[in-house]
Amino acid sequence: MKRSLTLCCAVLAASMLTAPARAGSDTPAGTSPEAACRHIAAPTVPGAVVESVTARVQPAGDVSGGSGSATVTSVPAVCDVTVVVSHPGVGDHVSTRVWLPLSSWNGRFQATGGGGYLAGGGATALAAAVQTHYAAATTDAGVGSDNNALSPASWALNAQGQVNTGLLENFAGRSLHDMAVIGKQLTAAFYDRHSFYSYWNGCSTGGRQGLMMAQRYPHDFDGISAAAPAINWDRFIPAELWPQVVMNQEHDLLSSCELNAFTQAAIKACDADDGVTDGVVDDPDHCGFDPRTLIGTTVVCAGRTLVISAEDAKVVSLIWQGPVTGRGQRLWYGLNRSAPLTSLAGTTATSDGSLTGAPFPISDNWFKYFLARDPSFDTSTLSYADFERYFRQSQREYNRVIGTDSPDLSAFKAAGGKMVTWHGLADPLIFAEGTVDYRKRVEQAMGGARQVDSFYRVFLAPGVGHCGGGNGPVPTDPLAAVVDWVEHGKAPQTLPAATTTAGGTVVTRNLCRYPLHAQYRGEGPTTSADSYTCRR
Repeated sequence: MKRSLTLCCAVLAASMLTAPARAGSDTPAGTSPEAACRHIAAPTVPGAVVESVTARVQPAGDVSGGSGSATVTSVPAVCDVTVVVSHPGVGDHVSTRVWLPLSSWNGRFQATGGGGYLAGGGATALAAAVQTHYAAATTDAGVGSDNNALSPASWALNAQGQVNTGLLENFAGRSLHDMAVIGKQLTAAFYDRHSFYSYWNGCSTGGRQGLMMAQRYPHDFDGISAAAPAINWDRFIPAELWPQVVMNQEHDLLSSCELNAFTQAAIKACDADDGVTDGVVDDPDHCGFDPRTLIGTTVVCAGRTLVISAEDAKVVSLIWQGPVTGRGQRLWYGLNRSAPLTSLAGTTATSDGSLTGAPFPISDNWFKYFLARDPSFDTSTLSYADFERYFRQSQREYNRVIGTDSPDLSAFKAAGGKMVTWHGLADPLIFAEGTVDYRKRVEQAMGGARQVDSFYRVFLAPGVGHCGGGNGPVPTDPLAAVVDWVEHGKAPQTLPAATTTAGGTVVTRNLCRYPLHAQYRGEGPTTSADSYTCRR
């Protein structure tokens, strides 16, 4: 059932719950939308000081997030509200932006997540939400909305060269709760609706944020869509640097052509395990391809013929194995055999044709700013022992802050919350095994799979990359599955997914609820979801 909102007015808090308004209804009631926007009241945010509130009517049109961002077309007119708050003793200025459709509100509020080192998706995330008639919110957590998502250089360290713990706390979770409080208060006031459904929607950092809300702020949202979640941050972010450490320590940097050769060979070897040869490995954890089988084969790269060596095969084997201690004990997972290697094991050619490492910036910068606390730190100098030491430091200092891996979701379950996570099995950045590991630990903590399935379900997407892309079918509307579960009690057994091949063929699949896998029935078109069934 829906949960009452925490509002500044006791009358609102005591109001009866009502059904969501249908898209097409005029809002708000009793006054013009423009007038309601001009006179919107400041929210009350516990633990924070409201510094300013600005509101304006933004007419319908297209919305662009800036250079490199996709444009969202035909966005309806909204009341665009920006609330700036600060937290005593932190010295921050956190901006939360809320878009309230002037008409056709669907009776729901959606908080949108961020990516990389950005806490929010900005205008394009808001536009996508209001395009489907949600009231929506995003936050910059006080770390900025125009900064590089790959680098925390503008906020990670204070003037004394120490980690800015206040802003890190904002980024990790505090400002997300503030956004929920602000967004729901403004939504209730603008539409004169005392109750409605509230949802979280995010991928990557946004997925991590969704799980943070379920763990620490379990009453903020009725439903959460948390895709490819960047949980286990204190471990998987350092683990992303492992491929670079391996290549440097083994004195063997591989070109993208060589790396791709290993990935394609693994996919070819394990492709048919699910009964269909389609370039997608359904269960990469059980793909036993041995990289040593490529020793002696040739790869043509930029006009040069390269021969795969035993040293190359060892490097790839160590990358797939994942980081380990000096005694061989696992620290975290590695890339699975179906995931591209080039994002984390990237290299670039110098003017003389030699290769130099190109580490993934988010991980590289975690070491620079949060571990070494030195922006000039050169991660290419890390030995295996150095890596293990920094890995342990990351666990010790940051798990409590941003690990977001508590398996205790009992408060979220008790509040009636529902959550769906999906993760691409060919994700080259966030190891899908981390999501599976988390789900298993939740089961151990909360009475087994059946109990957990009553409020939290995981779906794995074979062949899909980070938040989309890749060769496999991508979930078409996971948030809709969450809404159906929350509002109609229909727990999702599968998630509809689709992709279009390079040749223009549409491929559909129903992603199976973990731990099930799709298996071809033996008849019917292999491109149709109807030709598959979910099995263990």
